[in-house]
Amino acid sequence: VVAVVAETVVVLVVVAVVVVVVDVAVVPVAVAVVVVEIVAVVCDVVYVAVVLVVAVVVAVVAETVVVLVVVAVVVVVVDVAVVPVVVAVVAVDIAAVVCDVVYVAVVLVVAVVVAVVAEAVVVLVVV
Repeated sequence: VVAVVAETVVVLVVVAVVVVVVDVAVVPVAVAVVVVEIVAVVCDVVYVAVVLVVAVVVAVVAETVVVLVVVAVVVVVVDVAVVPVVVAVVAVDIAAVVCDVVYVAVVLVVAVVVAVVAEAVVVLVVV
């Protein structure tokens, strides 16, 4: 009986010592490992988020640059192609107005001359 009790006590003491060693030495290491893994996961998430944000910013900037280049090309095309056409159309319009004014002036002069000549003829015929 004493041997069995002694052996049981020894086993319980050894188990208690192992539990204490595990509690004191292994558990903090395991906790530290878990903390390191959690920090690593957080770092990975932050890294992915930063990469995504940078990708979005780069895409937006690239799109803005493309839009600005397209707008600049359109402005140049308008300046080079459309503006001269508009200037030509305005010049033609101005020439048409000048022609109309000259035509009206000529018609008025001819009308006045015809009226004066007709009046002179009538006067001469009457005289």
